[in-house]
Amino acid sequence: MDKAALRDAIIRQLEADLALQTAAALTSRAEATDEESKPENKYDMHAQEAAYLAEGQARLVAELRESLTHFSALCMTSFGPNDALALGALVTIEAEGRSRHYFLGPRSGGTEVTINGTTVLVITPASPLGRQLLGRRLGDPVMLPGSKRPDRISEVA
Repeated sequence: MDKAALRDAIIRQLEADLALQTAAALTSRAEATDEESKPENKYDMHAQEAAYLAEGQARLVAELRESLTHFSALCMTSFGPNDALALGALVTIEAEGRSRHYFLGPRSGGTEVTINGTTVLVITPASPLGRQLLGRRLGDPVMLPGSKRPDRISEVA
C-alpha cells in the first residue's frame, strides 16, 4: 500500500471531521450567545449548558487542527523486516485468520480510512497496541485487545 496515499486519506478524513466539528462549534456558540438563551430564572441552565458544549467542541476543533499539522509533517519512512517499528509504520497483523492493518500515527487514534478496499486503523504510541508495536519487528508476537493468544506481525511498510 502506498503510504503517501494513506497519509493523504487520513488527512482528508481529519479535514472532513474538522469541517463537521467547526460547524457544530459555531452552532453551539451561536446558541449560547443568542438572546433567546438568556435564563428565564435562576434555575434555567440552558445557556450555560450550551456554553459548555461550545467550549468542548472548540477544543475538538483545536485538537483536529493539531492532528492535521502533525500528519502533514509526518515523515513517511519505509520499514523493512529488520527495522524497529516507530511512528509512520504501517503494520499488518494476522489474527484469527484475518489480516488487520494498523498505521502508527502521532495523533487521532481510532481514525479509520479505507484505500482500495483495505481498511486501516490509526493507532498512537499511547494506546495499548501502539505501546506493544514500538520497537517490534516483522514476525514478533503482539497481543491484540481481546485476544487469548499472541498474534504475529506479518507485514511492515
